Amino acid sequence: MTSTARVSSRPQPPAFAARVASTGGSPVRDILAVTERPEVVNFAGGLPAPELFDAEGVAAAFGAVLSETSQRALQYATTEGEPALRAALADRTTERGLATGPDDLLVTTGSQQALSLIATALLEPGDTVLVENPCYLAALQVFGFAGARIVPVPGDGDGLDPEALEELVARERPKLLYTVPTFQNPTGRTLPAGRRAAIARVAARLGLWIVEDDPYGELRFEGERVPWIAAHEDAGDRAVLLGSFSKVMAPGLRLGWLRAPAALRRACAVAKQAADLHTPTVNQLAAARYLADRDLDAHVARVAAAYRERRDALLAGLPDALPEGSSWNRPEGGMFLWARLPETYDTTALLPQVVRRDVAYVPGAPFYAATPETSTMRLCFVTHTPEEIAEGLRRLGEGLRRASRAGEPFRSQH
Repeated sequence: MTSTARVSSRPQPPAFAARVASTGGSPVRDILAVTERPEVVNFAGGLPAPELFDAEGVAAAFGAVLSETSQRALQYATTEGEPALRAALADRTTERGLATGPDDLLVTTGSQQALSLIATALLEPGDTVLVENPCYLAALQVFGFAGARIVPVPGDGDGLDPEALEELVARERPKLLYTVPTFQNPTGRTLPAGRRAAIARVAARLGLWIVEDDPYGELRFEGERVPWIAAHEDAGDRAVLLGSFSKVMAPGLRLGWLRAPAALRRACAVAKQAADLHTPTVNQLAAARYLADRDLDAHVARVAAAYRERRDALLAGLPDALPEGSSWNRPEGGMFLWARLPETYDTTALLPQVVRRDVAYVPGAPFYAATPETSTMRLCFVTHTPEEIAEGLRRLGEGLRRASRAGEPFRSQH
């Protein structure tokens, strides 16, 4: 008997958990793996522009921490987070209209972990979660992994409809609503102030947790800042606010945080202890040192100015790139723009043809919790320069025209 035969006759190990089979990987990550070649103009990834990182400032912060407090920086830390960082984050949150103390915050390994901790603390398999339509893809993954029943809330170009939300809460009795109200991923839209207040009132009347994710809010190009939902009195005892340094400092630091009522924050801390004990000490101390020594707001303003030029370059080129009858929005900030082609187009089917021309986007379908709109796409405008964006749109237009001329295989059959 050969060794191969002996191996094949051995009993197989037990199967993976059902949630692994039922929750797929990220289509965005899959696309990025295919489009890593430097010649590709990649509108698919949600990647900040690396040339705009304040590498010198971050390096100086790490250098100072490692030279002055190396023993502390390289040691274990508390689960809740380094006091200096939590104090600085509390000050920034208070300055932006939501009174916050250091003990109101839990530092997390990116805001994605914060979302996972919330799901662990609140959700049982079968619980209902309400989401925007379309919704941030990784949130759908988190809730799906938790075994939740995910229900989209109807909305329009301004975001979710509070009246539809109220009807769903009364009928479905969900545990939580997840929303990215400012420069939403994937659409780039911003929920108006009146709707935010209405959402807070619905949560107060009917009993609902609000998970408000704000990774992009500081990247505003134009218009006035809209207060957080969490800042409304009605939401005070039931709102969780998530924040991140990924889009304003550097995603490689993997630093996020959550602000939550005390009981839920403690539950999340217990969940974090089981996950990773604590977020890396050296990264937290370096971020705190950066905030002490540098002007993060001035850095964000420079980044936002560059991103505005890139958004404008994308807006200028879309009329020639997309087929007649297409529509798109004009985000006031953030990183993403949402486009809708004529309904006969299927952006998932079209993508391979477009990628052959060294350009990529993300089809809209994966962002929907229910029936997808297959003619939609997300375009990230921040990773490339205006000149590269113009070239990418030329390739995109050529790819869409050639694919559509090829016939039915590249059009939706729905």
